[in-house]
Amino acid sequence: MQLLPVPAFTDNYIWLLHDGQRALVVDPGEAPGVQRALQDLGLTLDTILITHHHADHTGGVAELREATGAQVIGPAFEPMPEPLSRVGGGEQVTVLDVRFDVIDVPGHTSGHIAYYTPELDGLPLLFCGDTLFSGGCGRLFEGTPAQMHDSLSHLAALPGNTRVCCTHEYTLSNLKFAQAVEPGNAELAAYVRHCQQQRANNLPTLPSSIALELRINPFLRTAEPAVVAAAQQQAPGLAADPVAVFATLREWKNVFR
Repeated sequence: MQLLPVPAFTDNYIWLLHDGQRALVVDPGEAPGVQRALQDLGLTLDTILITHHHADHTGGVAELREATGAQVIGPAFEPMPEPLSRVGGGEQVTVLDVRFDVIDVPGHTSGHIAYYTPELDGLPLLFCGDTLFSGGCGRLFEGTPAQMHDSLSHLAALPGNTRVCCTHEYTLSNLKFAQAVEPGNAELAAYVRHCQQQRANNLPTLPSSIALELRINPFLRTAEPAVVAAAQQQAPGLAADPVAVFATLREWKNVFR
């Protein structure tokens, strides 16, 4: 199986997974890049997976479905471009002979889901939409800090070698904030240098991994003393409670420049 990010808009990635003949794509916000990739690689689009309802993740669904006849699978409780099969947490879908577990991850949107397979060519794989980014997480447009913290905790509990396929190239801006939170994190500093080199070579910083994110992502490190202390500097008197720390970090990130 081959995995590649198809760039879209200014910083989106539409993930494409294929077996040399059939393909699935995740969150196609637009169709042209996907259609070019399918043509260049000689692939038939079998399935479209959707994580949430935002237009930059669904805008190309109708065009691709009409052009290819691909089946569409998306979240059970969000407005979606019909027709599609709707799924929720605890269910499984099998695409290209790969079984994906569906995980509910509300927070960015109220019905956001993720797709996880425990073994694909020797490594687990996660399509997480806009819930988890490398070095960051999605904004809370519809959910609460408690929901998002719980969703991230579920993803953080996945095996460390899980490949994390985020849908935006936000990594460097996220890492700038992460360094403001943890300026003494040596692994974070090394990762910044790596990502700067990737982008200088016009290469994606993704996929990341769960193990890496646990070491560098402040939103997964809300119990770490340095992260708690940084949050308390922003909100004096803040309790060392992971959800409260997460909420403070998210509000800080919203206005961080």
